[in-house]
Order: sequence, then C-alpha cells, then structure tokens
Amino acid sequence: MRVATEDLVLLRRARDRMDRDYAQPLDVAALAKGAHMSVGHFSRAFRAAYGESPHSYLMTRRVERAKALLRRGDMSVTEVCFAVGCSSLGSFSTRFTELVGEPPSAYRARTHDEVVGIPACYAKLYTRPVRRPVTNGEASRADGS
Repeated sequence: MRVATEDLVLLRRARDRMDRDYAQPLDVAALAKGAHMSVGHFSRAFRAAYGESPHSYLMTRRVERAKALLRRGDMSVTEVCFAVGCSSLGSFSTRFTELVGEPPSAYRARTHDEVVGIPACYAKLYTRPVRRPVTNGEASRADGS
C-alpha cells in the first residue's frame, strides 16, 4: 500500500500524539478520528508507513516508558502499569515479557548498571523494546497446544 503525502502528515500527528499522550486512554478509533480517517484505512496506512499496527506502536511506547520507571525502582509493577496507561496488569505483563524477554518484576529486580553513565539519548536506543520473532514452541503454546 502506498501512503499519500497528506495521509503521512496526519499519521505523523497521530504517532506524535501516541508518543506524547501514551499514558492517556488512547484507542485506534480515537486516533483514526483525529486523523480524519476510517479505522480500517487508518490502521492499514499506519502499518504501511511505520511497519506495525497503531496498537502495537502504542504498546511499544508504553513498555519503553515502563522500563524507565521500573529502572528507577521506586514504583511497584502495578503502579507502573497504570502510570503508563495500561488498564490490565495481566495484559501489560504479557506484552512487557513479549517485548523485553523477561517479566516486569524480574526486570525491576535486576540492576541496570549497563545504562549508568550513558547519555539518555543513547540509553533510550539501547533499552528500546524490540519485537522478538515467535518460535515454533512459543507459537504452539500461544495456541493452547
């Protein structure tokens, strides 16, 4: 799908809104309305422009912010979950584990000496959550097999 230039401007505004207001209750329908697009068109155009769905992008931003809060160590996992805009601790923990490779409680308990003394702009690149490919064993467990 080729994304029109005028749509890219609107999609960038929606992405900037997700970056800025990640802790607010955002959903794809509200983002699409703000971009003056139907939900379906918005989702397809966003994926074509940025390589992932709007929901996945928002959850990646939330997990990225959650990692920073958990490294501070002064908030519980539940407090962090709600501080970054998630409404379900179970869904937050599942997505966090999927993106980071360990549960939020284990991430919080671990020391994070690897980013001490590194400028924040570089630490952000180093600690950014990355989607891991699903292996065959994980896929069968996800299906309940």
